[in-house]
Amino acid sequence: MRALSLFGVFVVARALVISFHPVPFSPLLPLSLLAQDAATALVFAGIDWILCRIARGTSWPSWILYGGLSFYTAVNVGVARVLSTPLTWPMLRAARGTLGDSIRQQVIPENLCWISVVLLAAALLPWALWKTPRKVCWLAGTFGLALASVGPTLSARVDTGGADRNALAVLVTSFLPRIESKALAGDWRESPFGSAPAEDLSRLRGKARGRNIVLMMLESTGSRSLKPYGANDDPMPHLTHLANQALLFEAAYCVYPESIKGLFSVLTSLYPALDTKPEMHGNVNVPSIAAVLSRNGYKTGLFHSGRFMYLGMEAIVRDRGFEVVEDAGDIGGNHNSSFGIDEPSAVRRVLDWIDSLPSGSPFFATYLPVAGHHPYETPEKGPFPDREEPDRHKNALHYSDTALAQLLQGLQQRGLENNTVFLFAGDHGEAFNQHEGNYGHTFFIWEENVRVPCLVLASGIIEQGQRLGRIASLIDLAPTVLDLLGLEAPSEWQGRSLLHGPQRMALFLTDYSLALAGLRDGNWKAIHEIESGRTKLFDVHLDPAERVDLSARYPGKSEAYRKILLEWCKSQRAQITEWAKPE
Repeated sequence: MRALSLFGVFVVARALVISFHPVPFSPLLPLSLLAQDAATALVFAGIDWILCRIARGTSWPSWILYGGLSFYTAVNVGVARVLSTPLTWPMLRAARGTLGDSIRQQVIPENLCWISVVLLAAALLPWALWKTPRKVCWLAGTFGLALASVGPTLSARVDTGGADRNALAVLVTSFLPRIESKALAGDWRESPFGSAPAEDLSRLRGKARGRNIVLMMLESTGSRSLKPYGANDDPMPHLTHLANQALLFEAAYCVYPESIKGLFSVLTSLYPALDTKPEMHGNVNVPSIAAVLSRNGYKTGLFHSGRFMYLGMEAIVRDRGFEVVEDAGDIGGNHNSSFGIDEPSAVRRVLDWIDSLPSGSPFFATYLPVAGHHPYETPEKGPFPDREEPDRHKNALHYSDTALAQLLQGLQQRGLENNTVFLFAGDHGEAFNQHEGNYGHTFFIWEENVRVPCLVLASGIIEQGQRLGRIASLIDLAPTVLDLLGLEAPSEWQGRSLLHGPQRMALFLTDYSLALAGLRDGNWKAIHEIESGRTKLFDVHLDPAERVDLSARYPGKSEAYRKILLEWCKSQRAQITEWAKPE
């Protein structure tokens, strides 16, 4: 009876989640949505039976377990309402003090109401089912067993976008590896169908020798949010002005739609791996761009207006060749929140560090603003309305743009602007339900999550702005910088300079909820879902919103991309694990 009641709790929770984030209907959809719920209820039935035997007929341990599982299921209705996914282990690790403002913002009456509905069902169902005949329970168990057994088949055939996952089951599966670690050799970025010629920028190789380098990673800034990439509004007018003088990569992609592993890929020119903690990447012993530049006489500093305690960021930035590494706690500021400090304070610290350097010493300054991150709070009122989150996000980007202008002005006042190469890139995008349930940045790899701005500015070297259509990845930033400086890139790096050579595919992945891997190859984009084995294929030139899945029309292309993505993910997990081993 308790197992049947728990299954009822799952059904109520499932119905609420589907009402928030509808799934396209198909005849098999109801069965697919309930398969994991049935399997989880059966597991609970087994545990319930064992507990009753151990307790010698006393049922209170089973009732405590039932209450705890029901409460956890109810909480996940509130989570799924906002993020379209139940809690996973990576999400639980992320839900720390640095996200306090974002979490508190969702503790609202509406979410509490839906959680209460599930808890009420959990309280009433045992009473309603108290006198259920044993025969009915056996029939329900048999049906549940049959449904659970066909669950994997249904998952592969019915696209639910992950809505079929049980909150308890996903907590277990996200803790376990979802892809094997296997050493494989291959150039995963080489297109299986050949690549179109790319713009040749080899004239720029070595032209910036001895110049300073400033890298600014724009927080939660997707290309679709910016005017130079086609947005209607212009939240970053200073960056828009710079775009007219810069190399602008129109199809640039982050590697991972989250700041920490994304930063790892930029600093080390290595891909992160699925189902691995950020701390493991911190142990990877491969030279970073800061270490290479330091060996070549550069002073190096990294400054973050957020906090390194977030998600293992400390492990990513420490011992990477930066002489100075400072976050919000080190810098201090005029405005403080759970996530960071005001950007003008961070900019002043960057400029003070530059002033402290010996005269004539080349420097590599990395500035990581936090403005742009949810909950999009800024100390100053922006030019856009502040009721809806997309507009509040624009205000946050505008605030980040002001910091960018202050940094440029400070370098200009010091006479350094014309002797400095500037790189501006979004660390990842930000989604506002352009695809159903896609909110924030971490959980999917649609265009709004992974396509980012990427600009290179160098006065006197890049004489006029140029829009570049070649596919670019942020993993290529470090080798591109060294190529501009006339320096050799470490052999371990997986990125390649964007100044020359054939066009290559961009690869990206995420594993915060669903384990997803994707690629961009010319006009084509493929997204592979590791758990279900499903691959989607889009022509993003004709279908930039990624609405029409062409995988059934082009099965050969879909299969070729699926194979590359799987082998790349297996290989990278093995590679990161090997590099992270202590010497």
